Formats: sequence, structure tokens, C-alpha cells
Amino acid sequence: MTNTLRLVVLSLSVLMTGCAGLRNVTSEVSSYGSWPAGRAPGLYAFERLPSQQQNLELQAKVEAAAAPALSAAGFKPSVTPEQADVMVQVGAQARTVASPWGPYGAYGPYGAYGSSARMGMGGWFGSGGFGGIGLGMTIEPPITQAQVDLLIRDRRSNQVLYETHAIHQQNGGLDERLLAPMFEAAMKDFPSPAISPRQVTVPRPEKH
Repeated sequence: MTNTLRLVVLSLSVLMTGCAGLRNVTSEVSSYGSWPAGRAPGLYAFERLPSQQQNLELQAKVEAAAAPALSAAGFKPSVTPEQADVMVQVGAQARTVASPWGPYGAYGPYGAYGSSARMGMGGWFGSGGFGGIGLGMTIEPPITQAQVDLLIRDRRSNQVLYETHAIHQQNGGLDERLLAPMFEAAMKDFPSPAISPRQVTVPRPEKH
């Protein structure tokens, strides 16, 4: 019998726990698009969808996490959107489910359960479902899968020039500081074509 994993939206606190001993962050990266040959990265400005403007503080955190990766790729922030060469959309999401190695596998005795948290996603990458939470317990830590997404388009022509995604999975909750290395992984091979998907490992920032 096939069971459907039911989701319930959680707060960002899901992302701020665990991962104490993780020194490197390995992400599965998929990149698409063809950056014009000979074109310099230039100036960028972040672009927010209407749904992303509903939580400006949260979206600002996602953009701050993406900024170092853009800088490493050669982009510089523009003072105003009108002066930018490219517009950048960024988003992040996380989904936590029960460990498949617990007493009840991925399902509690009363059905499937899990959770998801969306960070600055807007409507760009779809939305998580809503559902109940099963009452089952497990001694195994949950499994959390996080994803960051970055899209670059030419400001004048509106043409999409580059799209990249990074997915990271681990036991337990996720620390929001993992967003920056995930964006770093997503932009690691820019602008060269690369196999997708591929694994990219970058150092995890030290805990302060």
C-alpha cells in the first residue's frame, strides 16, 4: 500500500538546530543555462516576487546568505536596480521527515508525518502541502532536506541567463548558517557548463 507523506508548515526554528559536528557541507547541485561567452558578471540587484515580499526579514536572510557566493563569482551589488546588469532571484526551503530507520520507518503507527519550512520561496518553486501530524514516535533523529535556488536574468532583455539549485540532506535539523555554503556550492562552477546533478563539497563556517 502506498502512503502519501503529509506535510505541515513549521517555523524557521527548524533550521537552527543540530549539525554540531559537520565540518563540510556536501550538496547535490544542478545548473542550467548558457552564460554568454565573454560577458563579465557585472552588477546585480535582488528581485523579489510578491509572495517573497510578505516576509521581508526572512527574505533578507536568504539574500544575505547568497551574496557571498555571488561575490565569489565576480558579481557586485548595484546601488539601484536600474543600474544593475542582471536581476537575481533567490529562494530556500527545508523539509523534515521522520527517519526511515525508526521503529515505524517513515510512518508513525497512525500514518505518515513530517514537516516543511519555506524560506523566501514565494510562488517560484511551488508550495508545500498541509496535513496532519501522525502520533508515532521514533528514537532516530529526523531527516532534513534543504534546497537553495538562484536564478539570474538579464535586466534589459529579461532573458534567463543562469539557473542553479543545491540540495543538502542530513540527519536532524539544519542550522541556517548552512545556507551560505549551499549557495556557494550552487555557484561553484559558474559560468562553466557542468554535469547536473553533481556533488559539490564546501567547508562549513565555524560556529561563533
